[in-house]
Amino acid sequence: MTIRSVVIGSGHYLPKRIVENAEFEGKIDTDDEWIRSRSGIERRHFVSEGETTSTMATAAARIALEEAGKTPADVDAIILATSTADLTFPSAATMVQAQLGMENGFAFDVQAVCAGFIFALSNANALIVSGQAKRVLVIGSETFSKIMDWTDRSTSVLFGDGAGALLLEAQEGTGTPADRGILSTDLNSDGRYRDLLYVDGGISTGTTGYLRMQGNQVFRHAVEKLAATATTAMERAGVTAEDVDWIVPHQANIRIIQGTAKKLNLPMEQVVVTVQDHGNTSAASIPLALSVGKQRGQIKQGDLVVTEAIGGGLAWGAVVLRW
Repeated sequence: MTIRSVVIGSGHYLPKRIVENAEFEGKIDTDDEWIRSRSGIERRHFVSEGETTSTMATAAARIALEEAGKTPADVDAIILATSTADLTFPSAATMVQAQLGMENGFAFDVQAVCAGFIFALSNANALIVSGQAKRVLVIGSETFSKIMDWTDRSTSVLFGDGAGALLLEAQEGTGTPADRGILSTDLNSDGRYRDLLYVDGGISTGTTGYLRMQGNQVFRHAVEKLAATATTAMERAGVTAEDVDWIVPHQANIRIIQGTAKKLNLPMEQVVVTVQDHGNTSAASIPLALSVGKQRGQIKQGDLVVTEAIGGGLAWGAVVLRW
């Protein structure tokens, strides 16, 4: 008998405030055409007063639970991927636990920036396969609008806020790639590249700080590393690119998405793309895209999905799952 971590519910939340590219014109040296041509982004969502990483995560989690027909009492654990927790501590995950009214189980955050949801999925899978949990809520939620330098046109136009969630459940499988659920994971990091993407604040500075990025260098690493980790994960799952129904990549930049798909020899018609409407929502990016892809009717039960991401650290990885 093989235990698989199967997706039984998905959901997402986006703040009501929509920020079109035109809003940046006149504030910084940029315009709609410049932003679209370099990133593919047309708009993004920003939190309003009262909205936080934990409240958005809770909203997405409630939708995932409702879709699955489960209650918070049915959940054993919450893993929240975020780099923008409400407070230094406690974890945003425990805040979600409280907001859901979940008095059982345990909750914790995972911090791997844009790759955070991949790391969270891998941790959730390990908990389920080892028998420590039967159902795990895996959430990505970010408020990157709070760490933007609004004078920096190279970064401030790229990011947005939002949350996405999956509910995973332990189910029996056959041990073959035909099983539903997570088939393989691949995680990587290399701290030598920390200066390519980071926030210049924290406990050591006594400030929140702002996001800093060497965009060209991140782009160069992204396409190469994303294609490599996706390939490794597919090999571990015993599948090939020909078996894949959908790639659901981290939604950072349309050129990175296109470059990775090309390296994997998969057409853009098989790639779920949401970057135009959400911008880069960091750890929320993949669960948002998965939920939207399902909502659109693109991702269906039984589809083989490859999802991959890279973020500050650098940290990167991929997950192969059958929906």
